[in-house]
Amino acid sequence: MIKNWIKIYLQQVRQNVFYSVLNVLGLAIGVAGLIFAILYWNDEHAYDAWNPHKDNTLFVVTDLGEGRVWGSTASPVGKAIETEIPEITSYCYVNTWYNDDILEADGTKVHCTKIADAQPNFFSFFPHPFVKGNPATALRPNTITLSEATAVKLFGSTDSAMGKSLKYGGNNFTVTGVYHIQGKSAFMPDAVTSIIEAKLKETEHQWGYFTFGMYVRVKNPDDAALVAKKIENLYYKNTTLLFAKNAGITPEDYVKRFGTAKISVVSVADLRLNTITQDVPEQSGNYKFLIIMVGLSVLIMVMSVANYINLATANAIKRAKEVGVRKVLGASTQNIIAQFIAETVFTLFISVLLALVIVELSLPYYNAFLNKSLELNSAVFYVQLIIIFVIVVITAGIFPALYVSKFNTISVLKGNFIRGKKGTWLRNAMLVGQFAIASFFTIGAYVVYSQVNYMLSKDTGFKADQIVQIYYRNPYDFKQEGFREKLEQKYSHVKEQLLQIKGVQTVGVSTMSIGGGNSFETAYNYNQIMMPLQNMAVDYGVLNMLNVKMKTGRLFSEKLASDSVNTVILNETAAAMMKEKNPLGKSIRWDQGKYLKVIGVVKDFHVDGPQRKIAPMAFTYYKTLPGMLQNAHSIYIKVAPEDMQEALASIEALWKEDVDPDFDLSYDFVDKNYARTFKQYVLQRNLFTLLNAVVMIIALFGLFALASFSIQRRMKEIAIRKTLGASTGKLLREISWHYVLYCTIGFVLSVFPAWLLLQQWLQDFAYRISVSFIPFITGFVALLILTLFVVLGRAYNATRVPVVKYLKYE
Repeated sequence: MIKNWIKIYLQQVRQNVFYSVLNVLGLAIGVAGLIFAILYWNDEHAYDAWNPHKDNTLFVVTDLGEGRVWGSTASPVGKAIETEIPEITSYCYVNTWYNDDILEADGTKVHCTKIADAQPNFFSFFPHPFVKGNPATALRPNTITLSEATAVKLFGSTDSAMGKSLKYGGNNFTVTGVYHIQGKSAFMPDAVTSIIEAKLKETEHQWGYFTFGMYVRVKNPDDAALVAKKIENLYYKNTTLLFAKNAGITPEDYVKRFGTAKISVVSVADLRLNTITQDVPEQSGNYKFLIIMVGLSVLIMVMSVANYINLATANAIKRAKEVGVRKVLGASTQNIIAQFIAETVFTLFISVLLALVIVELSLPYYNAFLNKSLELNSAVFYVQLIIIFVIVVITAGIFPALYVSKFNTISVLKGNFIRGKKGTWLRNAMLVGQFAIASFFTIGAYVVYSQVNYMLSKDTGFKADQIVQIYYRNPYDFKQEGFREKLEQKYSHVKEQLLQIKGVQTVGVSTMSIGGGNSFETAYNYNQIMMPLQNMAVDYGVLNMLNVKMKTGRLFSEKLASDSVNTVILNETAAAMMKEKNPLGKSIRWDQGKYLKVIGVVKDFHVDGPQRKIAPMAFTYYKTLPGMLQNAHSIYIKVAPEDMQEALASIEALWKEDVDPDFDLSYDFVDKNYARTFKQYVLQRNLFTLLNAVVMIIALFGLFALASFSIQRRMKEIAIRKTLGASTGKLLREISWHYVLYCTIGFVLSVFPAWLLLQQWLQDFAYRISVSFIPFITGFVALLILTLFVVLGRAYNATRVPVVKYLKYE
């Protein structure tokens, strides 16, 4: 029986090649889109799924208002937790970024981009299993733990690594543990140290020094909200009450006027997709974009299934007599249903194979788009694929099979089947649904394109023509006496050498990285107003090199000694926090007690990217505040255009010979580095445009199928009307008007969901366009034109058919 079904199926394919290709291609596109979404979904949800403590380990997030949401916590909080929050059983401070440096052992040097710094109990929070050593005692002063891969690179094997000495950042460390990366996690480091302990000791009384990330372990995950509130109360007691007392006002008035720290917590299980901060070493995922990708893929799959059903039912007319004959010969309804479901299985099987080919060929581009390394090798994925297969067979196969099985044997054998109207409402409903989805995609593509172009054209506030930004590794030993003076001497030497290169006009170091932001944030105070500012240490000339515009006052000057001691320049956002009409000459207090005089206010300019709100910034000379130079990892160099190639070659040679022989020179042009901050949104625009094209093609497939089905049923009517004198124009209007109606209904149904979802998407941008009526009108007109093009083209061909062909049997 199955063999006979296969023969019939192959015969139908040969007789209806065009429809068969549309069926297979439509389903393949839908399945391929769903496969891409599943791969992305599985990968994002794999982070820390293996961690047994993922639900009761919480990451502390600090919100200081005005968009200042940091994944950092002041170091005094830890000691206060021990006595005041019994719900917390333990805590762990970490750096929320990886260090990028060279590890050296026995003459072997390995460049590691993921060196983590955390307290000794780090591996109880992220329990990557140890191959060698004890995770509970491995992290001690002057010790380091290595991943298996790093240990093998340095020592040849994991056994050889234990107890060996290696050099990192100018210090000697003893290897006390080797661990295996269990799975995807917020932390997947090449190496882990506990240098952070000394840094915590230095700032143990500074409640405004938001630098370190904190994870806490709670007894009961349900206590998360309570724990967040209690940590918030610690800040209230140690900052707000103190500031209010010094200001001579009530705490309530202080909070009303200046705000206070708000604390939230997120479990490690949700950290990847549901955190509101980017302070995660492996970076946080984009849950909204993930949902968009999955949602769009499901919509495309729904359209593909609807398209298949329309094509199957449209083609059913040609098979009506076949079904009638089979019934006369004894075939049961169940047998006919099974046959047509089997044909759906055959078609879908071919479609899935084609979809896998499409995915395999496109996966490198998809991985580049998502910055991932997804593969088709997961057992879970293939189980999900089988489930998809079953669901599609049920949804796409049942209705056509039932529809065909209900044919009246006598009617179809008489040739009168085409006069029936069974199933019309469902086919029309599916067509309306396809129009709604197509309208949604068209409107969305327009808005996404407009928003991204708005970002591309937005004034950045700086000019970076011919400016090179070099990553300055700047290693130091903070335990060594006089290390800061040595850092200054080294930088002065590097700057002098760079200025001697032909074509180099200006050189300056900064903690500010255009396109990379700034990780050093401190609380300042002015008249009891707490001002959390990003510390932007700069050399003379950096702001001028970037053509940052002044609003009032002046830039730093080498001619004034005070500019390197106690002055500061604010951006507009920071100056507004002082609530002074003229902030020039006023002094703001740094968290560690030093007063800085405001000598200028620069106009706001973007550092992190145009999609983010401009943060309040404080610019100081790099020697003004202690510790700034060791956090300065960007050197900006202005180069004459005609000497660019020669200058870059000389800079690279200088780096290898003198500055940092062990570290490859890493540089880029500032404008290109900045462009990367919104690269993902440019890719989203391109992806949405591509998906819109795919959806329109599928929708037009379905429209063509239903138009063909409807016109085929009305051919005798068309022939009679032509015989009675109806003009071609009138026939075209009669045939096409209800498709215009379906298009309009579908568009109306899509308007509110499109507007709502696009408003949600635009919330990711600090600076965004307003959604006007133009995208909606444009989407409707575009869809209507395409609809009329398909329908009128098909209808016109129908009116050109000789009428005798359809009247000779009447």
